[in-house]
Amino acid sequence: MSGHSKWSTIKRQKGAADIKRGQIFTKVANAIAIAARAGGSADPNSNPRLRMAMEEARAVNMPKDNIQRAIERGLGKLPGQSLEEVTYEGFGPGKVAFYLEGVTDNKLRTLQEIKNLFERNGGSLAGQGATAYMFSPKGEIKVVSKGGSKDDEILELIDLGAEDVEDYLEENIQRYLVYTEVSKLAEVGTKITQAGYGVESQELVMKPTVTVEIKDEETAQKVLEFTEKLEELDDIQKVYDNTGN
Repeated sequence: MSGHSKWSTIKRQKGAADIKRGQIFTKVANAIAIAARAGGSADPNSNPRLRMAMEEARAVNMPKDNIQRAIERGLGKLPGQSLEEVTYEGFGPGKVAFYLEGVTDNKLRTLQEIKNLFERNGGSLAGQGATAYMFSPKGEIKVVSKGGSKDDEILELIDLGAEDVEDYLEENIQRYLVYTEVSKLAEVGTKITQAGYGVESQELVMKPTVTVEIKDEETAQKVLEFTEKLEELDDIQKVYDNTGN
């Protein structure tokens, strides 16, 4: 168990909400296309990754036609350049480690954009494996409290299959980040829902296992601004860093 950090809360509040609606649709459409292609199926019931991507699309009110076009693109039914999954690793301001996941139709273009962004912000793009060892793939479930005791609810979430639980307040409502083994994400999410909790989202993430502490506001601000710039890139799906304070 671990309490959720002030830093993480600030990152969440300043993160996806700052991305323009059109950019969100582009990112979600790419995620749907990749999920459909990787799973070889347009059926979310037999393609869990597609199901999660479609849930994300509905959460941002993406029109059904957009969702269907993304699925058809992923299955090769529409013309256009093919998409590829890419990952990037590097160090940003304050020597914070970053691990990025993206989808692109032009790897050279995206690589140059990422490299330039790191260099312009006092960081450096690194080779494969430079930061990946500092993160571990996990399932992450965002859960809303039932209104009971925080300690009791954390213990209950662990009994339901959580490996780790982080608590935080958002809009004066008690919430939790529940982490699971990747293979148990759907199973634990179902159990949590059946236990009466609200589940806001379920996704696969890279959780930092080796963290650094940011000790001054200036560096914290630089890291936040750099993270936002990365998130604003159309080709970048997820941005992970190893700040832990």
